[in-house]
Order: sequence, then structure tokens, then C-alpha cells
Amino acid sequence: MPDLPHIVIVDSDLQVRGLLSSYLQSNGFRATAVADGKALDRLLDSECVDLIVLDPMLPGENGVSICKRLRAEARVPVIILTSRRSEPDRIYALEIAQDYVAKPFNPRELLARIKNVLGRWDFSANRIPHKPERYRFARWTLDTISRTLIDPSGNRRPLAGSEYRLLEVLASQANRVLSRDELMELTKGREATAFDRSIDVQISRLRRLLGEDARAPSIIKTIYGEGYVIGVRVETE
Repeated sequence: MPDLPHIVIVDSDLQVRGLLSSYLQSNGFRATAVADGKALDRLLDSECVDLIVLDPMLPGENGVSICKRLRAEARVPVIILTSRRSEPDRIYALEIAQDYVAKPFNPRELLARIKNVLGRWDFSANRIPHKPERYRFARWTLDTISRTLIDPSGNRRPLAGSEYRLLEVLASQANRVLSRDELMELTKGREATAFDRSIDVQISRLRRLLGEDARAPSIIKTIYGEGYVIGVRVETE
């Protein structure tokens, strides 16, 4: 079983998860099914995954936001399984994922698309089997397993989900300036709006947690006219 390609189905519909898992297993794949983004993150932390079949309409963090996170990390290819059939929705799906299949669908079509994506995906260049368990910077540690921030004294500080996602994106893109629009896309997906100022609010909260001087922050820096960046060395483990 470990040598078989590992496909993960992320869908809130129990029946879809069961049917797809059985079908893929009967066609030479190892299949795991989960119901939401949190379960997917736990799985990605512990196992190697070759491809994800993802429903955008999920409880909690939506599939679009999840897909953008995975794309930013170039970790694993994604096929979106969507009930939306309009041309703009199809184009958008192809912009953020490797392929899409519209519901209702023929399992044979999905199987063919999985094989096609796996055949053209460059695992040697793109795949990261496990994301880092920890990011270390300026004596602080972001623990991706417990999703907590560890201060220089070793005390764990819980983070709100949105604050954790923002800090993880910044840490994973260390020394790269990310605009507000990029940060909103990577952390909120289609939930973001043109007048959304939540990124600025979350940056302020993170700076307070890190003990930053708001007038001259040294860790999360503002690059005026461009965006935000972690301006110190980030190490991973």
C-alpha cells in the first residue's frame, strides 16, 4: 500500500467520500477521505500525498482558500470537484488548481484526469513531502502541529485561526514581500473583498504578540507601497 499513489478526497459529503475512496482503491490507488481543511492539514503534516481531489464548498476554511495555500507552497497537485459549471467558474478553477471536474461526474473521467495530472506533475521539482513542523525567527517559534506561537521563554501562545494562517504564510515566504491582496488571497481566498482591512488588523495583533514596536517593527516589516515581509532570518525544522 505505501508504494501506491496516495490520493486524498476532501469533500463534506460522506457518500461522495465513500464512493470515491472505494473506486480509487479498486483502480490501483491508495485513497484517504476527509471532510474539511483541518483534517487535511493534519494528514499533510503526517503523510506524503500525491494528489488532492478538493470540493470548494467546505465547512470552515473553504476549498478555494485551501487550494491557494497549497499552490503557494507547491506541495501537491489539486483537482477541484465543483458543482459550478459556468465559464467564469471553470476558468477560475483552472487558474488555482491543476484541473477540475464538474459535478455530477463519471468516476472514469475523474480517474483519467487524476492519471493525467500525476503524469505531468514534476514531483522532483515541486513536491514537498512534509511542510515544516516549526518556523524559527528572532527567538520565536511558530509550531505548525499545535498551531501555536512559542515565545523566547518557551511559553505557548494560542493564535486565532486567521492569525495563524497569516503568520504561516509570511514565515513560509520569508524575505519575500507580499502585498495585502496576495495575503488576502492566500489566507481568505474568495471570502476577501476589495475593501477588506482585516490583514492590517491581524498584522497589528501579531506585532503586539511578538512584542514589536508599532512605530519601528523589526520582525514583520511594512514595505510602503508594496506590502509586508518577515525581515529576519527564518529557519525551519
